[in-house]
Amino acid sequence: MRIQGKWAGKAKWAIVAVVFCLLLLSWLFKWFSHEEHKATWLWDTSIITKQTPEIIAFSKEQGVDTIFLQVQDEVPDAAYRKFIAAATNAEIEVHALNGHADWAYREKRAEGLAFIERVRTYNSSSAKNERFTGIQLDVEPYQLKRWENEESSVIAEWQNNMEVWTEAGKAAGLYMSAAIPFWLDARQSAGGKETFSRWVISRFDAVAIMAYRDSGQQMYDLSKEELAEADDLGKKVWIGAELADTHEGDHLTFFRKPISNMDEEMQKVFELGASHSSFAGVAVHHYEAWYAKQNGIPLARKTEEKKEESHTK
Repeated sequence: MRIQGKWAGKAKWAIVAVVFCLLLLSWLFKWFSHEEHKATWLWDTSIITKQTPEIIAFSKEQGVDTIFLQVQDEVPDAAYRKFIAAATNAEIEVHALNGHADWAYREKRAEGLAFIERVRTYNSSSAKNERFTGIQLDVEPYQLKRWENEESSVIAEWQNNMEVWTEAGKAAGLYMSAAIPFWLDARQSAGGKETFSRWVISRFDAVAIMAYRDSGQQMYDLSKEELAEADDLGKKVWIGAELADTHEGDHLTFFRKPISNMDEEMQKVFELGASHSSFAGVAVHHYEAWYAKQNGIPLARKTEEKKEESHTK
C-alpha cells in the first residue's frame, strides 16, 4: 500500500508539472507571437490612381495593416474602390482621413458631418471589399490664433462637434478614430470633470497620439497617460512616429536619421506598449516620406520647399 501511495503521489506531481509546463508554453507562445501592428497616413491621395501596387506592396513589406487615406474629391470613386480592394486582399484596412483646424468651431460642424456622409454614401454603393473600414478625423484648432485667447471656448465647441460626429460615424457602421496631440491630458474637458484626453478617448473607438520624438522611450512616455485612460475605457491607442521634416526641431522627427534608427526606436515602443491592452501599434507619419526614406530617395527640407515655391511665383 505504501508503494502504491508513493507512486500515486509521484503521478500527482507529474500531472501538476505537465499542466504548469503547458501553461508556461502557452504564455511564451503568446509573448513571442505578439503581433506588431503598424499604420501610416497617406495624404497625397492622387498617387493611388497610378501607384496602388507599389503602395500595397510597400505597406505589406513594412508590416502596415492600417492606412489612413485622405479622401479628396478630385480622386474618382473608382480609384478608391480599386485601391481598397487591393488593400483588403492584402489584409490591410483603409480608413478615410480628413479634417481641418477650424472644424473644431461650431459653425464648421456641418463640414465634418458632410465628410462622414460622403464616406457612408461611398460605402453603401461599393462592394464589401471596397469599403472604408472607418474614419479618422485630424482636427487641430490649436494651430489657429483663436486658441491662444479662447482655449476653453474652443474645447467646448470641439467637444460638441466630436460628439455629433462620432454618433453619425457609428450610426454609419464606421470605426471612428482621431489624431490628437499628446498634451490633451494636461487640459480639462468642458465642465472640468475629466481630462480632455479621457473625454476624447471615451467618444472614439481609437486615437492616434502625435507623440513625435526621435526616441522610443520618449514616444511612450508622452503617450502613457492616454494609454492608461484607454486601458480603463476599453479603447485603442496608436503611438505616432514622425518621419517628415518639421520646423519644430530635429528631436521630433527621424527625418535626418537613418531608417534603421527609426526601426530600432519603434521596436522600443512596441516593447513598452505591449503592457497595455489599449496599445494598437505604431503609426508612421507619413507614407510618402517613409517610402522615400526606405528607398534612398532624397527628401527636400521644408526650407528648401519654400525656396522652390518662391522661385515659381
